[in-house]
Amino acid sequence: MSGRNLRTALRPPSPRRGWAWWLPLIVVAVDVLVEVLIGGREPVSFMLVAVPPLAAATRGPRGTALFAVVCLGLQMWRAARRPGHFSEQHHVAIYAATFLIGVAGVGLSWQRERTRQHLIQAHSVAEAMQRTLLRPVPRRLGPVRAAGFYQAGEGGTLVGGDLYDVCDTPFGVRAIIGDVRGKGLDAVQTVAAVLGSFRVSAHEWQSLSSLADRLELSIARNSPAADEGDPELFATALVLEFPPDGREVRIVDRGHPSPLVIGPQGARRLITAPGLPLGLGLGLGLGKPAAHGDDTTVHPLGPAEVLVVYTDGVSEARDADGVFYPVLERLTERFRGEHALRPETVVSFVRTDAERWSARSDDDDRAVLALSVDRTAPPRKGTGSARRGPQG
Repeated sequence: MSGRNLRTALRPPSPRRGWAWWLPLIVVAVDVLVEVLIGGREPVSFMLVAVPPLAAATRGPRGTALFAVVCLGLQMWRAARRPGHFSEQHHVAIYAATFLIGVAGVGLSWQRERTRQHLIQAHSVAEAMQRTLLRPVPRRLGPVRAAGFYQAGEGGTLVGGDLYDVCDTPFGVRAIIGDVRGKGLDAVQTVAAVLGSFRVSAHEWQSLSSLADRLELSIARNSPAADEGDPELFATALVLEFPPDGREVRIVDRGHPSPLVIGPQGARRLITAPGLPLGLGLGLGLGKPAAHGDDTTVHPLGPAEVLVVYTDGVSEARDADGVFYPVLERLTERFRGEHALRPETVVSFVRTDAERWSARSDDDDRAVLALSVDRTAPPRKGTGSARRGPQG
C-alpha cells in the first residue's frame, strides 16, 4: 500500500457539521431578516463583519474568502440603496474592516487547514505503526482457532501497556499475553520489545521456559526504561503452546492471571507454576533472568473447550459497589451447557459484559485472547528447521 493510500485508509472521519459550521450562515440570515423587518431605516450591515472569522473556524480559505466577498457585497449594495450613504465615512470604515478581517480570516483558515493536514498525517503514521505493533489476531493458525480483543485505556491510542500475539511455529502454535507496568510511551516501547522478541524467538527456542527467558532479556536490551535503571520495570505474561496434535496446552506463567478453560461444564481455572514477572529479576539487580528451570505446566484440552487468557484490566473492572468483575463466574453462567463454543463468541461476550459491569470509565488497558483446537483440521506440515535452545 502506498503512503497516499495508507493516509487515505487511516484518515479519521470528517467531523459532523455541528452548530459552529452553521453559525456564519445564521449570522447572514439574521442580518438579512433584521434588514427586512426594519425596512432599511437603520444600517445593520455591521453584523456582517463577524462572519469571515466565524467562517475561518470551520471552512477552508476558499469558503472563508467567499463569505468575505458576499458580506462586503451586501454592505455596499445596502449602502448604495440609500442615497448619499455609499461613500459616508462610517460605511467606508465598515468596508475596510470587513475586507481586512476577511483577509485575516483567509490566512487563519489556511493555517488551520495546514495544521489539520499535519495532524492527519501524524495520526496516520502513528496508527499504522500501532497496527503493525499489535497485529490483528488470525482466525485460524493450523489447528488452532483464535479471537482477540484489545482496548487501550488511554484515549486516542490503539496500543497501551497490554500485549498479545499468536504465531505458528515448528513446535506448534504459540501465543503470548502480557501486561507491562505503567502507561504511556515507555510502556508501548516495552511492549514493542517483548512482541518483537517473541515473534523471532518463538520460532527458534524449543523450550517454552527458555523462550520466556529470552523475552525477559529483550526488556533489558531494548526497553528505554531499563536503560534508565528503572527498578520496577517488569511485565507479567503467559506464554502458551499448542502442540501439533492439539490434545494439550503448555503454559509458562510469569506472574500473570492464570488461564481459564470453558467447556460444557462451565469455566475452570488452570493451575500454573507462577514465576517472577519478566524483567523483575533484572530490576532486582540480578543482571540476568531469574533461574526458573522448566516451569512449564501441561493441561489436556478437550475438543469442545476454549482457553481464555486476559489482562487485569478485565478482572479488575469494578461495578458501582467496587466489586471486581468475576470472570470465572460470569463465563460459567453464560456458557455452561454449550457444546459448540467459538472463540469469537467468548471474546465478544467478555468485551461487552465487562464494559457493562464497569460503572465508571476506566483508564486501564484490556486484552482478551480466546483459543480452541479444531481436531478435524488436517495435519500441519512442518514450517522449516528450528534451532533448539537450552531446555532449562
